[in-house]
Amino acid sequence: MVMDILARARNLLLSPSAEWRIIAAEATSVERIYRDYVLHLAAIGPIAGFIGTSLIGIDGARIGLVSGLVLAVLRYVITLAMLHVMAIVIDRLAPHFGGRSDFLSAFKLAAYSMTAAWLANIFTIVPALGLLAIVGLYSVYLLFVGAPALMRIPAMKTPIYTIAVVLIGLLLNFLVGSVLAALLVPPFFPG
Repeated sequence: MVMDILARARNLLLSPSAEWRIIAAEATSVERIYRDYVLHLAAIGPIAGFIGTSLIGIDGARIGLVSGLVLAVLRYVITLAMLHVMAIVIDRLAPHFGGRSDFLSAFKLAAYSMTAAWLANIFTIVPALGLLAIVGLYSVYLLFVGAPALMRIPAMKTPIYTIAVVLIGLLLNFLVGSVLAALLVPPFFPG
């Protein structure tokens, strides 16, 4: 299974067009994608973040093990939930851009396009290197290349479809982050 994850990630990063065609033809399920791929790669960010903020710290300042663990678990759960929400967004937007509505294909696109972003989170182990996680923006390109193969978005509409999906994702992440900051900052990081 680990080799399948590594092979899929490598193929998506190095030859995304060919890998998207393989993914489009695969008979699978949302549950299987979560179990065999997402649960593993989505854990990289929360684990690396926990190590970086609770064990290593920024300029010697750490947030504590319990707070770090709670935040890591919360981040993991939110990542898994947001993936599902983004699959709904991808699915619902597709017909408006000349594509087709197919939730399984939308979930495949949401899950596998996140590969670069999830892998790039490894840099957050060392907070000073956290900026290098910007290489995860390659996930936007993966979404762009995968949209025609999975959602049948016409080539002329793929750029604007990709932009729409990314902007909605950013907005949702901002909203969720704002709510969580308002709820969690006082108990975990008192004034």
